[in-house]
Amino acid sequence: MVPVLLTSACNRGILDPVGPVAGAEKQILINSTAIMLAIIIPTMIATVGVAWWFRRGNTKAEYRPDWEYSGAIEMVVWAIPALTIMLLGGIAWIGSHDLEPSKPLASKTPALKVEVVSLDWKWLFIYPDQGFATVNQLVVPAGTPVSFRLTSATVWNSFFVPQMGTMIYTMPRMATRLNLQADRVGVFNGLSSHFSGDGFSGMQFKVQVLPPDQFAMWEQGAHGSGLKLDSAGYAALSKPSSYVKPMTYGAVAPGLFDAILANRVPSNPVPLPDHNRPVNGTKA
Repeated sequence: MVPVLLTSACNRGILDPVGPVAGAEKQILINSTAIMLAIIIPTMIATVGVAWWFRRGNTKAEYRPDWEYSGAIEMVVWAIPALTIMLLGGIAWIGSHDLEPSKPLASKTPALKVEVVSLDWKWLFIYPDQGFATVNQLVVPAGTPVSFRLTSATVWNSFFVPQMGTMIYTMPRMATRLNLQADRVGVFNGLSSHFSGDGFSGMQFKVQVLPPDQFAMWEQGAHGSGLKLDSAGYAALSKPSSYVKPMTYGAVAPGLFDAILANRVPSNPVPLPDHNRPVNGTKA
């Protein structure tokens, strides 16, 4: 009973996928590892076997000081690594095309659009079609593709939900695209996997996957929040802060993501943090 309790508390991360993208990435990881082990394990066994056979006390081992070449051995030595590289290259080629981040996922259900902005040091999620936003909390319906547009309001960062798959960068003045899906109801960890300053350790969020009917109820409740993400609200939110508790904005200024992307939002009223302060005309 104790081992069961201990293992149930472990977070397997990428090895416990909840959607098709993470599941495919896990399979690529398993296949690649198996192919490499097919070389590593026989090589380790052969190393021990050769050392044991040619030990000093083995009188059956033949000493051949004039031996210098064997076509059969050369064939094995070069063919196996060549085949391994071809197999690994094929897996990488097929996977990189099938799992291209901006490629929409095949589904009969329309994708949910979410705009993601990385700030110092928190995550802003804007639901453009619904007209509300959340901070450090991403709520999505199970079985529905999620189409992300991502950017950064400060420095480079990276968006990663290990159990959903595919880490992707967020960059200032640039928009990246990512398509993910979660098929299992639950709460999963999201994080920044790129160091971005003093408050980096607190730049984490939760992904809550709800059944579609419960997501619709949560959506209605989100509109009831009295917080508004207008120019003043964004100016306050953009102040550097870490370990920010999840919050919901019931209304969002139209086109806020595009304004952040074009650097047209009001300037931050507080001094820039050290990691973002210009040094000799460039950013640190």
